[in-house]
Amino acid sequence: MQRRGYLAAVGTATAATLAGCSSLLSSFDDNPCAGEDCHIGMSRTEFHPEVYEVSVGDTVVWQNTSEADHTVTAYEDLIPEDAEYFASGGYESQTAAYEAWDDRGGRLGTRDTYEHTFEVPGSYEYFCIPHEGAEMIGEIVVTE
Repeated sequence: MQRRGYLAAVGTATAATLAGCSSLLSSFDDNPCAGEDCHIGMSRTEFHPEVYEVSVGDTVVWQNTSEADHTVTAYEDLIPEDAEYFASGGYESQTAAYEAWDDRGGRLGTRDTYEHTFEVPGSYEYFCIPHEGAEMIGEIVVTE
């Protein structure tokens, strides 16, 4: 009988511990860069946060916090006119980034990072090439 009581107690303690972990994991999903050296994380098909605000001259760091491959690719027509184009892999245009993806160019694997410094105020919309169809898009808002 003592063995059954012990197993019941261990099972209850384990369940309580795992319940705490699930709430921790759901908060991680909301802000996967909390406590990390990044500003924007990536889940399977989303950037977290989707909209991020910085000041002119700030550097934003994205980190792939999922198991899927991702890119950070600016929409060429949805960034300020005088702004420098940005894409993981260092491509100079949206077309070049699309073409490079055929060979996995610009790929960010799990825990890989990409950073870009924003010098022109305005709104910058970007996306993930392999998950564009799933609407994996984000926006950086740069203020003076």
